[in-house]
Amino acid sequence: MNLIATLERRFGRFAIPGLIRIIVVLNAVVFVLAKTNPALIPWLDLNIAGIRNGEVWRLFTYILIPDTDSFLWILFVLGFLWMIGEGLERAWGAFRLNLFYLLGMLGTTLAALGFGAQFSNSMLNSSLFFAFAWFYPDMEIYLMGILPLRVKWVAWFSAAMLMLEFLGGTLSLRMAMGASLANLAIFFGPELVSELRQRRQVHGRRRRYAEASIPEEEPLHRCTVCQRTERSNPELDFRVSSRDGNDYCMEHLPKRTDG
Repeated sequence: MNLIATLERRFGRFAIPGLIRIIVVLNAVVFVLAKTNPALIPWLDLNIAGIRNGEVWRLFTYILIPDTDSFLWILFVLGFLWMIGEGLERAWGAFRLNLFYLLGMLGTTLAALGFGAQFSNSMLNSSLFFAFAWFYPDMEIYLMGILPLRVKWVAWFSAAMLMLEFLGGTLSLRMAMGASLANLAIFFGPELVSELRQRRQVHGRRRRYAEASIPEEEPLHRCTVCQRTERSNPELDFRVSSRDGNDYCMEHLPKRTDG
């Protein structure tokens, strides 16, 4: 994505390091204040009528409203959001995480202004989680500190729930959901297209191997760096690099540096 790389070169110095950490801390502050004064939350939410009446702070303060009012659950929610933020900043850097979050906020605002959808920060946090699952699919998390689950399983379940809501919703709701999750399409759409292209390449190679009667014991994939194969390490995933056409395991797959 050359545009994002260009933006990073020009404006990267303005990025806010630890953005999600800051948001988590402010969520905690709002949670405590709301317990002493419940009337605070209506003054912070993304209320379109209020915005039209000049209450422009609502365009920003809705991201500070916690997703729960439970003392026990808030620890898990904010701890999980902190972990997601740390992981995404390691994978992307501060600027790209800032940009991804800003695009999510713009999409959420558009969904409210254009389609009347009151997602608050739920879709925004969902987009952060899906991005995290893209980079760390096999990381294990513990539900309620007990049940171990891989991030990708939780992501697939969450995506299925959103898809059911999307399919069962009105056209307005569908448009709103699309707008609020547009940051995912902007950041990951090109890579998904590249992934599909690579799968077609692999399918073509498999077909050529079959036509050439390759012995069954010969591996189909061998990482160019570590020489591991799907036979020696069946737990590994392999990809064909769009740069050089060689096979790599996910650990050694060259990272994109062109945006």
